[in-house]
Amino acid sequence: MTERPLESAFLRVVSGVREGLQIPLVPGQPITIGRKRGELLLDDPLVSSKHCQVTLKDGQVQLQDLGSTNGTRVDGRLVQEAVLQPGSELAIGVTRLVVHLGTELPHREEPSMRASPSQLGVAWLLDGEQTTATSDRSRPPSDLIGQDLRLPPGLNAVVEVVAGLDAGKVFRFNRGNVSIGRRQGEIPLTDIEVSRHHAIIEVFGREMIYLRDLGSTNGTYHNGRRIDLCRIQSGDTVGCGKTILRLQVSV
Repeated sequence: MTERPLESAFLRVVSGVREGLQIPLVPGQPITIGRKRGELLLDDPLVSSKHCQVTLKDGQVQLQDLGSTNGTRVDGRLVQEAVLQPGSELAIGVTRLVVHLGTELPHREEPSMRASPSQLGVAWLLDGEQTTATSDRSRPPSDLIGQDLRLPPGLNAVVEVVAGLDAGKVFRFNRGNVSIGRRQGEIPLTDIEVSRHHAIIEVFGREMIYLRDLGSTNGTYHNGRRIDLCRIQSGDTVGCGKTILRLQVSV
């Protein structure tokens, strides 16, 4: 049985060079944090090349120090391994991150939420970015969706419609998070089986790209498999209604 995603499972950077960044946690997909290697890169001499790893597994956020020089602290205490509780503060060099872990989403036919980087950087928040709540019931309650992401410098991302009414159209990313919808969003489609707010693609970096369903009626598919939240990569396909799109990312 596939482990279902948790609502609002993410790390929020509360201080440091990445302050304001929110990193989604996907069950079974570890996030390695380091200065030179990993999914989340921190430009800090106190951070080891490959510092620690955070994994969401069995509803728990598990931390493992990877032999870092200056250590990893949880709520002020040096640890080698730990299970992080909601609200726990993780200290890596000068960076502080707080754990947000919601409850498991109930399964229903029309869910309210369905819910990787290089040295180019993980994410670039727009100046003055403010996370705001939304009253649209078709959008997820998590404030993850509220963050505005800049496309990492030097990274080019496009989505091409390879099947469906809009076949041949190409949509170029001008920002790090783009939404897919029926005549809505950065990728507007004419397919009547696509919901108005159908899905979103969030580009944190070349190796850290997420696809999330936004409570669509007919579901979102990654390489032919229905998903709620997953990590995707260049060359993968996204299915919405009778439309199939292909993501292409280059530097």
